[in-house]
Amino acid sequence: MDWLKGFSASYHAAEVDARTWKDVDRFEITGGSITRTNDGLRNSADIECVNYDRSREIYVRVWLNARQDGDSGHEALFTGLACAPDRDINGTLVTNKVQCYSVLQPCEDVLLPRGWYAPAGTSADIIIENLFSVTPAPVEINGTTPKLQSHIVAEEGENHLTMVEKILLAIGWRMQITGEGVIRFSPKASDVSAIFDANENDCIETKLNETYDWYSAPNVFRAIADERAVEYKDTSDSPLSVNNRGREIWFEETDCHLNDNESLESYAVRRLKEEQQVNRRVSYTRRYIPNLYPSDIVELRYPRQEIDGSFYITQQNISIGYGAPISEEVNGI
Repeated sequence: MDWLKGFSASYHAAEVDARTWKDVDRFEITGGSITRTNDGLRNSADIECVNYDRSREIYVRVWLNARQDGDSGHEALFTGLACAPDRDINGTLVTNKVQCYSVLQPCEDVLLPRGWYAPAGTSADIIIENLFSVTPAPVEINGTTPKLQSHIVAEEGENHLTMVEKILLAIGWRMQITGEGVIRFSPKASDVSAIFDANENDCIETKLNETYDWYSAPNVFRAIADERAVEYKDTSDSPLSVNNRGREIWFEETDCHLNDNESLESYAVRRLKEEQQVNRRVSYTRRYIPNLYPSDIVELRYPRQEIDGSFYITQQNISIGYGAPISEEVNGI
């Protein structure tokens, strides 16, 4: 089916066997929403259902069933840990609101031993798979991860998830969670995953919002590692550069961890570009399209509205309702 065109939608959920990661018991849902982000636990969901009688934490998967002119689609929207159900009782009718948490929640809940460290010279994938052994969710690593150039030592209160975040920052990779609950690691996106065009692929609603965050975007980055400091200034043609702004806005990062064959100078250049990506933000509502997640790149071609370029997806909110509309927020590259 053509996801860029309209379709009718229905939904259901299923309990997931934590050992096999397959559906084992279907139950009906009546509404709710799913949130996906580019940091932290990455996703969560609030689902509404009738007579939800589970008395324990379970893993659940939310499915979208789409139909379009005789064609159909079956897409997993969310998989995570369901707990803390609320009951609303109206006579004999019992409705439930169930809070669902990310498959990363077990990783955040487990602290690392004092003195734990990720050793230099080790491939990042080995460390990541070890740290995420505390969650039953499958881990998928796409590509060959770099080796760590320096030790990364756990700080006070460090948990398995925050340590993985430090490793990803060091190697310049990203983490996504698919609708099936697979934790996916890959290099940062460089190719466009979808194009939204005013003439051909116009699945975005007419109302858009655009904001510029000039205040928080730096143009000077100081990187510190092993008692050495490197400063990099943006003197390019960018609107955020020192030349064009007429002033310096500094950002400092201490105890930087470099990936294999990366110098402190190149690290500073890379990190400044990443910090500057927050300067232009566009939000809109569109039709649901499978396999688009935060950190993917989309291209918006709306020249009459002066929104024409490539953007990173930073946040999504999927409504479990008519047509599965998705509210999306993107940052300019």
